[in-house]
Amino acid sequence: MRALLIESKGATAHLTDADPDLLEGPVELDVLYSSLNYKDGLALTGKGIARSWPLIPGIDIVGRVTRSESPEWNSGDTVILNGSGIGESAHGGYADQARVAPDFLVRLPGTLTAYQAAAIGTAGFEAAIAVQKILDSAVAPGDGELLVTGAAGGVGSIACALLARHGYQVVASSGRGDEEAAYLKELGAQRIIDRATLADEAGAPLQKQRWAAAIDVAGGTTLANVLAQTSYGGLVVACGMAQSAELSITVFPHILRDVTLAGADTVSAPLATRTRAWELLAADLDLSVLEGMSTTIELEQVPDRAEEILAGRVRGRTAVRLTA
Repeated sequence: MRALLIESKGATAHLTDADPDLLEGPVELDVLYSSLNYKDGLALTGKGIARSWPLIPGIDIVGRVTRSESPEWNSGDTVILNGSGIGESAHGGYADQARVAPDFLVRLPGTLTAYQAAAIGTAGFEAAIAVQKILDSAVAPGDGELLVTGAAGGVGSIACALLARHGYQVVASSGRGDEEAAYLKELGAQRIIDRATLADEAGAPLQKQRWAAAIDVAGGTTLANVLAQTSYGGLVVACGMAQSAELSITVFPHILRDVTLAGADTVSAPLATRTRAWELLAADLDLSVLEGMSTTIELEQVPDRAEEILAGRVRGRTAVRLTA
């Protein structure tokens, strides 16, 4: 079994012929594709996401069932598995075989190919959860601008595309605004701001009201400023901690402006949430836009790309081809 393997705590991943007996789970898969996410970059470089060893990283799997002890799945079914602990505490998608629990498996929507589902991956899945929270809220497209931070990255790119598809006025925050302006406009962003305006220093607890809602992947000072700038009754969905896991804020945005801070979880999200997110992606994500933001790499190229994604040099989405 060809796999990337992390042998011990703090070790980096290496390509090897691993023993298939490492795998456990009632549903056996041929892995068609995985993808490369920020979390994968952390695991691959030994930066603390992995929680058991040895471990096959990769928080996404798009695979074809080869054997199943679960009555819900049959040989030949194509399934998607995002998060749920794979690539962190259980073996993940960076191998040509997998064995998984059936609890969080989602059937590949008929409108998507295995490659497209992998290109969307956990980043797109997380973006869809965040966008669904906005769609379910009282924030309407005419209520003002919606901010997306880290807009050129995986979560941000798909969030911009989905929000624009639903008629929202998207403002993209990026540290690469000059070089990525055309790309962000193609995704549907109406305006681009430099991330430094939010990230460099914390402002007042309450600032000028600018955003009807926001999706944030940065955390830290960025999220504190976004909350302080969100309009009355607005919603901020936190999706990541690319800047920091720390958050130093006051309660003022919440008790004086009725601002809601929500999260988008991809690890323990229940099956109903997963299914709904993939239905949103299948129905509303422009596949030509997805194609334009996606690249494909082979398994042996993954370690070299890990440092790049951590440094913020990877645009959009990266699918990893296994046995497709």
